[in-house]
Amino acid sequence: MVTPAPTITTMIVCLPEELPAEALTAHHLDRHFGVTGTLTPLFWASPQLRLWQRHQMIGLRKGRPASCAGGPVRLLDLQGMRRAAAVGAGIRYQIWQQVVHGTRPATPWPVFETRHLTDPDRYPFDTAIADFHAQPRVNAMRMHAAATPGLGQPGVGELEMYQAGPMAYQHYTASSAVAGDAMLTADGRRLAPASDALTHRVTYLEQALRHLDTLEPGQRLLAVTL
Repeated sequence: MVTPAPTITTMIVCLPEELPAEALTAHHLDRHFGVTGTLTPLFWASPQLRLWQRHQMIGLRKGRPASCAGGPVRLLDLQGMRRAAAVGAGIRYQIWQQVVHGTRPATPWPVFETRHLTDPDRYPFDTAIADFHAQPRVNAMRMHAAATPGLGQPGVGELEMYQAGPMAYQHYTASSAVAGDAMLTADGRRLAPASDALTHRVTYLEQALRHLDTLEPGQRLLAVTL
């Protein structure tokens, strides 16, 4: 069995204390962390952020909530981000339930991808895609996406997460909001899921959340889009 590589779009970097904020450019990210990407305004600044604290934030933008690429943990509204993500997930799950009503549970994409990678000659990539799309539940989701385009719609990439149930999907989305797809710790450890399968994603989120819980208030976090 060949395990498909995980989809890593957003990485959370725990910055070493000695690295100055002004050094955080694409060039320095690659040099210091081996990460090629750009800063992304993933985090929310704390609503209690004082004017004199703004210089500690990285890529701070205007707005309510004010988004930023990072800053000290004590100045980030991680709980607010998780609550908001959970609310949005609950709404999407209700939409998803209506969309797939009457269809049988579907086999998630990582299963088809694993079968293809294990024996690409006997099971070509095009056949894997066709088999995945042939499922009634997947067709129902694709049809909804085509009829109602835009952000916030249930996507087939999260099929397995939806099928885990409403509470599980809310927890998954809330945790992902602050943990991203991978994490680089201040001591150089890389945390990431083994694949896009839900069991591997959950394992990563468990590790990332435990690490976040151990951080000191002054530890700086940085969000990077790879």
